[in-house]
Amino acid sequence: MESKQSFIRNFCIIAHIDHGKSTLADRLLDMTKTIATNKITAQFLDSMELEKEKGITIKLKPVRMHYTQGGKEYILNLVDTPGHVDFAYEVSRSLAAVEGAVLLVDATQGIQAQTLANIDLARKQNLVIIPVVNKIDMDSAQVEESCQELASVLGIAPETVIKISAKNGLNVEQVLQAVVERIPSPEVRNPGADQKPFRALIFDSTYDSFKGVLALVRVIDGSIKDREKIELLAAKAQAEVKELGYLSPTIAPQAEILTGEIGYIATGIKEPGKVRVGDTIAKVQAPNAPKIQPLSGYSEPNPMVFASFYPEDPEEFEVLKVALGKLKLQDPALVYEAEMKEALGRGFRCGFLGTLHVEIISERLEREFNLKLVISTPSVIYKLFDKKGQEKVVYSASDWPDPSGIERMEEPWVLLEIIAPANYLGKLMEVLKDVGGNYLETNYLTAERAVIKYEAPLRAIVANLYDKIKSTSQGYASLNYAMLGYRPAVLVKMEIWIAGRAEEAFSRIVEEHDAQEQGKKLTEKLKEALPVQLFSVAIQAVIGGKIIARETISASRKDVTGHLYGGDKSRKMKLLEKQKKGKALMKGKGKVNVPAKTFLEIFRA
Repeated sequence: MESKQSFIRNFCIIAHIDHGKSTLADRLLDMTKTIATNKITAQFLDSMELEKEKGITIKLKPVRMHYTQGGKEYILNLVDTPGHVDFAYEVSRSLAAVEGAVLLVDATQGIQAQTLANIDLARKQNLVIIPVVNKIDMDSAQVEESCQELASVLGIAPETVIKISAKNGLNVEQVLQAVVERIPSPEVRNPGADQKPFRALIFDSTYDSFKGVLALVRVIDGSIKDREKIELLAAKAQAEVKELGYLSPTIAPQAEILTGEIGYIATGIKEPGKVRVGDTIAKVQAPNAPKIQPLSGYSEPNPMVFASFYPEDPEEFEVLKVALGKLKLQDPALVYEAEMKEALGRGFRCGFLGTLHVEIISERLEREFNLKLVISTPSVIYKLFDKKGQEKVVYSASDWPDPSGIERMEEPWVLLEIIAPANYLGKLMEVLKDVGGNYLETNYLTAERAVIKYEAPLRAIVANLYDKIKSTSQGYASLNYAMLGYRPAVLVKMEIWIAGRAEEAFSRIVEEHDAQEQGKKLTEKLKEALPVQLFSVAIQAVIGGKIIARETISASRKDVTGHLYGGDKSRKMKLLEKQKKGKALMKGKGKVNVPAKTFLEIFRA
């Protein structure tokens, strides 16, 4: 008799951004009757308001489906994943919980940079890859070319690639059939696991005010029942199961979850920091029982982009602290620690995987927790060495020491892979030339599409290189990057002064030879972004006390002579002179309050 585990298939959908992952997930939910047709909405698993607005998946989402094939009912556990390079860590967590992956490629765009990165991640986990070409119904679709590209990269025959239209459901049934036939069951990958002591890998978590932290888990060995005592092995925390079950996609409580299944465990733990992604949940053992070994989990992310968040209202520091704790529960790639700056008060230095990550977290804090923030310019980690050879790690421009004590500097570099149509290569090379990196090579996927490999400082990514490449190629190019290590650099701290006061949040680290150009660009952008005041406002870029760029916002003027009609000219002159003195007084005493939206506008510049 076949076991229940032999009918389980765990898989995820991986693809480059906007290739149709969420649309395919919608069709699978519809075809398996997991969601009633009249209740399903576009991007159903993208429940976050930001995800629907931006048309991207930010959070991985697990869902349990039932599918009948050959008279047998199968349980399909799907994990929907993000596609943007900044959320590659979410993809790695999804892959740790499954046995197979549906690799989706848009027939109108072909293989993209993140596609290659996802293939590499899936291969490292020894997953079965099911290649699928989507959007074959589009007029601009290049179906055969896309199949040939996939076949070449994966080393398979082109005819094994499934061709679908997720939007209208064409051939989507073939994807479900392939999942059942090609992806192994948990029993095949881990024979005899159901007889072993219970162990489950936490691949995500969320917070419930009544049930505490809900750990989303993949059961590797054994089984767990409701109300049993559990232990988090890395955190060394014990608890009692308050509830457990599946996500279908809403919470569906069960009496027990078994080997190979994906579900949730309500731990009752109210301190979010105790439940960490990658930790192992086991049952509390008797004192003399053999020690349970933790699962290997997966590598922790290493944030390389840092920005500081400060509440606009100093009284909301504790609210920000709680909010960051809850977001970290859902996003382990976010790291933060408290810091204090004289000009900004108490806040947190936060680490991110990229600039989109910064933008998403800041918008979630504003929308979900009603926080108004002051945000420093995103920066990367620099290594400075003094004249004695001692190393100092600098996370932001505000921590930059006196340059007279610095012997040498190092900054992180990345390997860029850009896939683009061949006719855009010239323009893209001009963009890459501006970031000050090194060209490596160009390889052609087909006669029309090429892969450019380029080395560049990580600062180039922080400076919105992704958007520049997209706009230069009219949206046809894609970018992926990987860390290379630290290399020597010649850098300086550039401060921004607004109305005679240093605005620490806008300070940034720039290359010495490029400082004047960077200062000019930033002051011009601030002139556009800052609101007009009742007095003229000077915006200055300053390095070591020397002004290298300046812009001035003219004062708004009220017509103080409009009510006059005729009479001596001196009456008008007196009023204008009085107004002039008033503005001079305001200029000397006035302070410009920078709106929170201005910080985000400058980041996107």
